This record gives sequence, structure tokens and C-alpha cells, in this order.
Amino acid sequence: MHGGGAAGTAAAQHAGRLAWALGLTATYMVAEVIGGLITGSLALLADAAHMMTDVGGLALALLAIRFAEREATPQRTYGYLRMEVLSALTNAVVLLLLTVYILYEAFQRFQAPPEIRSAPMLVVAAIGLVVNLISMRLLAGGYSESLNVKGAYFEVLSDMLGSIGVIVAALLMMWKGWVLADPIIGAGIGLFIVPRTWTLLKQVTHILMEGTPANVDLAILERKLKEIAGVTAVHDLHVWTVTSGFDAMSGHLVVDDLSRGREALRQARRVLKDDFGIDHVTIQIDDEAIRAEEAVLHV
Repeated sequence: MHGGGAAGTAAAQHAGRLAWALGLTATYMVAEVIGGLITGSLALLADAAHMMTDVGGLALALLAIRFAEREATPQRTYGYLRMEVLSALTNAVVLLLLTVYILYEAFQRFQAPPEIRSAPMLVVAAIGLVVNLISMRLLAGGYSESLNVKGAYFEVLSDMLGSIGVIVAALLMMWKGWVLADPIIGAGIGLFIVPRTWTLLKQVTHILMEGTPANVDLAILERKLKEIAGVTAVHDLHVWTVTSGFDAMSGHLVVDDLSRGREALRQARRVLKDDFGIDHVTIQIDDEAIRAEEAVLHV
């Protein structure tokens, strides 16, 4: 059984930043929803909707950290470390569905543009830009270390650009009277997040399918293990990600003499840790006789 403990995960190290970003985003989301309803702006409501997914994503990220603190059990030998991955999956799916709705609403507004109060819309968007910049600053430190922090950062980044888009739309309506600027910017906000969300979704799916981590070249790993003195073959080699910052490996080393197995195991662990950053390792030592027996059993 692997012990729980979120303190060692990448997300847990940035829980304070996530909490601050959540507080800022939730507070402003309420103000932006009210502003969007008062002004009638789709661009502002689209940005508010993204804010809502930010709140949900940040709350899920913090919830995942709390779950990950729970100790492992015989039924869940890794504890709840995968909660972060499931949280990131939820964020990605919700964002994609939200984009579909925004595009539908934009189409409706192209058919019948509503009256929009551009001056209050501009004020609300400007405040949103400041809030998003602060949140981005808070989350930038954990962007490359945690899927949840990365997901939250992407959402806040899209909101920041969304706020800029809303400001542009408000200015165009104030100066040029171009009411179609609002649905166009609203649709643009929805489309902007799609490629980044799709990338996050693929990354999460890869983890859930227990694919090899992007930072590990399995062919190079196998070659390095075969270079260990006494090792004649490597088989059943697997490397996967449990959660951000926690990769695991299992495999079999075939040695020419079982008396050399302990030293081969020691060197293999060193290679995995120093060259690939993998600490959680399960290795079975075989000799040619054991390997032959296994081959017969698998026929």
C-alpha cells in the first residue's frame, strides 16, 4: 500500500496560491454576473461564465488536495492521489461544453442584437482584468508542476484575455456604435480556450490510460537498464503517472547470476531516480531459468 499525504504532491505545494485565487475569482465572478445582466453584454456574461468554471476548477483542485491527504487503504492503495487528475478532467469537459453554449448564444445575437450598456460594461471588464492579472501572478509559480494548477492558470489566462476582449468590444460600441462587436468578442472568448483545454484533456486522458509520461523515453530507459552489469534482458517494463509530480515504474530485470541481483537492483533504482526522476519503483529480479518458466506460463 502506498501511503496518502498530499504534502508531497505538486498541487499541495501550491494550495495557498489556489485558495487566494479562488477567493479573488469567486468575489469578482458575482460582480461580473451582475454586471453582465445589467448591461446585457454576451461578452461580459461569457467572461463571467469562464469565471464560474475557474471557481469550480479551483474549488475542485483544493478538494482534490484535501482528499489526497487521506491515508491509503487496502481498497485504494494509492489513497486519493488520482483525485487531482479527475478534477482536471472535469474542468476540461465543463469548459468545452460551456464554449458550445457561448457559440450558440453568439449565433442567436447575430440574428437579433440586443441593446447593450457599453459604459458600465467597460468598467466591469477593467476591474476583471486587474483581478485576472493578480490571479495569474498567484498561479504562475505552480503552472509547470501540477495539472490542476495548470488547468486553473489556463482558465484565468483565458479570462484575462476575455476581459481585454470585453474592453475592446465596449470601446467599439461606445465609439463606433458597432453592436455586433459584443457577440463576436463573446464567441472569440469561447474559441480561445478550446485548443488549450483540448491539450489539457488529452494530457489527463493519457494519465488515466496509464500512458508513459512525456518526460520518459521508454526505449532509453530500457537501454540504460540493460547497460547495468549482469543484466541480460529487461521485460514487462511499465512507467505511468499517478498524479502530477508522482511517476511510478514496474518491470523485470533478467540477470546472469541471481547473486548479482541485489547490486543490479540498487543500480537500477539509481538510474531511475537520477536520470528519470522516478522514486516509486517495483522491480522483479529474474534469471534465465525463471524467465523461461514465465514464458511457458504465458503461452
